[in-house]
Amino acid sequence: MGNSILSRLLIGGVCLGLSSGVVLAQNRAGAPAPASLLVVNQGEHNLSIVDPSTGRQTGTVDEEVTAVHAHEAAASPDGRLAYLPIYGSTGVGHPGLNGHSMLVIDIASRKIVGKVDFGHGIRPHCAVYDPNSGMLYVTTELDKTVSIIDPKTLKIVGTIPTGQEQSHMLAISSDGSRGYTANVGPGTVSVLDMKARKTLAVIPISKTTQRISVSRDDSMAFTADQMQPRLAVIDTATNKVKSWVELPGVGYGTASTRDGRWLLVAIPKESKVAVVDLKTMKVARTLDVPSAPQEVLMRPDGKVAYVSCNSTGRVAAIDLVGWKVQDVIATGKGADGLAWAR
Repeated sequence: MGNSILSRLLIGGVCLGLSSGVVLAQNRAGAPAPASLLVVNQGEHNLSIVDPSTGRQTGTVDEEVTAVHAHEAAASPDGRLAYLPIYGSTGVGHPGLNGHSMLVIDIASRKIVGKVDFGHGIRPHCAVYDPNSGMLYVTTELDKTVSIIDPKTLKIVGTIPTGQEQSHMLAISSDGSRGYTANVGPGTVSVLDMKARKTLAVIPISKTTQRISVSRDDSMAFTADQMQPRLAVIDTATNKVKSWVELPGVGYGTASTRDGRWLLVAIPKESKVAVVDLKTMKVARTLDVPSAPQEVLMRPDGKVAYVSCNSTGRVAAIDLVGWKVQDVIATGKGADGLAWAR
């Protein structure tokens, strides 16, 4: 969808680039958007929209082209828009086509309604919406930066250098002041001052690392060593690795429960999710899930965790009270990135 076919629609005093004939959900009698679970399907080049009340897919949105595809997604705070950075044709660190855009999707109408063009192949990957600043942050790997996008205008308003190659994933502290990127190939974590837009520290982790998350109290950041079955626990006060958690296999995506007591860790090769007790820093239990679990997303009510399972095109819904898989949701091939649109 090129700029020549974009029209402008005034929404609450803000203009967004929209494809002609599309009416955003914001204008629909002010009704709140229903909650949706969003799943990025790498193998099908689309976004699944799942009704969390039924655990069933209600629709999909195709990406613009099939040569390059998205890996991750984010949602606007009102749950009406999804943001899909189009990464490229391959995985991190591998040669291939480089994506240069991010799509904006109206979830209700299931249409692409806007686009951010970064101007050159940059491999945009992980998008994080910060409610504190109102900005959308996107890792832009090939420039060794995190790009800052104003979601009201869809304009790039700045960048934050990471000082490292392959800054793949991003996690932000609850107050929006600090950012942490997992730099896959270098095996490091960059600590960012999000307001001053500068790198504060680069923390060595392993030969290769993957994924990043922050504890609920912002005191720790977690990233998985890809060479050994262990998880690095970073003290965010000192910006140093303070301890390691031994895992039953090489870890991947992580997320803390809403009460801050437990950390769920995807273990792809073992088809398991490990549950780490953050008081003892030991694995308290493991849960069997469909093969190749990737990303972990906590539902806002704190009762369920969703885990994308790549090779089966499924998402496991884990009951965090009974500690069991309560549902397995069929989405699409290569299920990966997850987002919650309330």
